[in-house]
Amino acid sequence: MPTEHRNAVHLDDYDRKIIAALQIDGRMAMTALAEKVGLSKTPCQVRLKRLLDAGVITGFAALVDFAKLGIDHVAFTEVKLSDTRDRALAEFNAGVRQIPEIEECHMIASSFDYLLKVRTSDIRRYRTVLGEKISALPHVASTSTFVAMETVKE
Repeated sequence: MPTEHRNAVHLDDYDRKIIAALQIDGRMAMTALAEKVGLSKTPCQVRLKRLLDAGVITGFAALVDFAKLGIDHVAFTEVKLSDTRDRALAEFNAGVRQIPEIEECHMIASSFDYLLKVRTSDIRRYRTVLGEKISALPHVASTSTFVAMETVKE
């Protein structure tokens, strides 16, 4: 029998259906959500509130067509740090949070330390962000870039 993660919240099938439905359409009316998951409105509202209060659902966001905003160039940047002690990691993490072009940042168990997803208008703008912002972050020793040609699933 698999062990449960210590921070995991117990979810039943109705909870999972609520989460799945809201991942597809976060603006779904409560009546429609209740009908979709097979509950009446009040029990569905109670479950949704519990999921929000427990932090299972952390918020709602708009899905954006980045091409229409002119920022559909995506690059993945591997970052190797010169120092990986806790203080250095915290300084790097704090710096990453200040760069709006960095959409995602993941610490990686690999030959490099972090993988960044960087969104810009084009390769020239990416080069500027890389040279002036990412490379200037605390403890960056080296970077390597992979440019996405097409997003299949996001």
